[in-house]
Amino acid sequence: MSLLALFISSIFVNNILLARFLGCCPFLGVSSQLETAKGMGVAVIFVTTFAAIMTWLAYTFILVPLGLEYLYTLAFILIIAALVQFVEIVLKKVMPGLYKSLGIFLPLITTNCAVLGVAVINMNEKYSLVASIVNAIGSSAGFLVAIVLMAGIREKIEMNAEMPRCVRGLPIALVTAGLMSIAFMGFNGLIK
Repeated sequence: MSLLALFISSIFVNNILLARFLGCCPFLGVSSQLETAKGMGVAVIFVTTFAAIMTWLAYTFILVPLGLEYLYTLAFILIIAALVQFVEIVLKKVMPGLYKSLGIFLPLITTNCAVLGVAVINMNEKYSLVASIVNAIGSSAGFLVAIVLMAGIREKIEMNAEMPRCVRGLPIALVTAGLMSIAFMGFNGLIK
């Protein structure tokens, strides 16, 4: 598979949220406002890309040569946690408004299974470093696309005064996420 095909596939065909169902907690928790969703998506792109680089290097040059491949989950989580701490420090200094609006969801990137999932997918598929980076950027761009679409839809839904009270909030968000997932299934077969 070419790098372009891998990139397109990571965004649309194998979307980390809507096809693989990884990272649903921040997807539902942060997608109520468009600006917050954009900020979370950009933070996930940064963390996922650098996590893919660092985890590939750690797995290839430390774990495999030492025969410690079975510790990959622990090693990957530690690397991701360190990167999230770095992102948190940078956002607090550079963009305090976004830092406040992300709230508890920023540290939750550490436990975001989408970030860990991309690192594990890269390892399981035996991608090269370049392919791992392309997959990470594509997967996290797919996360950004999905969360921004969801935020835009949720903002429009919240403005609808005719929406019954019993389906406002999380119930309609879950229905919307399901419909978005079905829509993204239309990309299956686009790239093999």
